[in-house]
Amino acid sequence: MGTWRNGTGQLTVAGQDVPVALEIAASYGTRRRGLLGRDGIAGALLITPCNSVHTFRMRFTIDVAYLDKELKVIDVHTLKPGRLPLPRWRARHVLEAEGGAMERWGLRPGVRLSVSVDAERAT
Repeated sequence: MGTWRNGTGQLTVAGQDVPVALEIAASYGTRRRGLLGRDGIAGALLITPCNSVHTFRMRFTIDVAYLDKELKVIDVHTLKPGRLPLPRWRARHVLEAEGGAMERWGLRPGVRLSVSVDAERAT
């Protein structure tokens, strides 16, 4: 995908039948806010462009997947609130979800993801 915009869509994990509801954070403000101030998320949040995150002031444990430019998973971590992991220099996108979700979805390094965007809701 060329230029990402804020909006919604669906995330599909290679080898899985059920798509995951997706929010896309592409503007500076939405990337900066991320999941701060929320008590959870149904589905996942794609932050783009992005290669690092933190969980300061977060209210819940999250799973974080670092993705390359082809949406292939580079690394997956579960982060408790108050953490600052090292950046992943090859990452172009970060996917966030509630802790435990990515294991259920089968996300692990090497897995390729695909994203379909809800065109009418993209802003």
